[in-house]
Amino acid sequence: MYQNSYRGKFIAFEGLDGSGQSTESSLLYDFLKDQGVNVLLTKEPTSESPIAQDIDKYLKEEGSIEPEELQRLFAQDRKWHLDNVIIPSLKQGIFVISDRYFFSSLAYGSLSINLNLLLEINQDFILPDLTIFLDVRPEICIQRIQNRGGDKTLFEKLNKLEDVYKNYKKILPTFPNVVFINGERTIGDVFEDIKKVVLEKFPEIRERYNS
Repeated sequence: MYQNSYRGKFIAFEGLDGSGQSTESSLLYDFLKDQGVNVLLTKEPTSESPIAQDIDKYLKEEGSIEPEELQRLFAQDRKWHLDNVIIPSLKQGIFVISDRYFFSSLAYGSLSINLNLLLEINQDFILPDLTIFLDVRPEICIQRIQNRGGDKTLFEKLNKLEDVYKNYKKILPTFPNVVFINGERTIGDVFEDIKKVVLEKFPEIRERYNS
């Protein structure tokens, strides 16, 4: 894994399913856009890569696949994402916000396969300049998932989320530029903390905000 040397900055959101990372990443996108920042919001797994439909099928449990092979599909999707979306944008000086990144693969994937293998699969990918983990307990995430309705996906079950939560707590502190934010409050209160972190981390945004 390597540091970002491009003109743009890379921000990743992480959290359990139901933690609110999609909502908060969208709010950050809107905030940066309002500051006149050239910004892109994207997500993983993608919906555009050649294998996106296969991944979606397996997540919905509409087919069977070995855990290691599923993680290799995630990595292939990620490589496509980086090569076709993230890296070209960073080269242009664009701020890129990704709703999930390889930390999801490490936390979710290590439920069933060795963490060192997952690190090896993802070793050639760029590190975010900032990773925001929305810290929400599994039981609260499950309640949120139930409230929004619809079918649960492969990992949206309490016993799995409990283990994923432990994995995140163990894995994320070993990486640089990771911030934990209490995601169990109102959407607005959570975003205020995110905004503070972003303004502190990136002086170019702080200058725009204060001008």
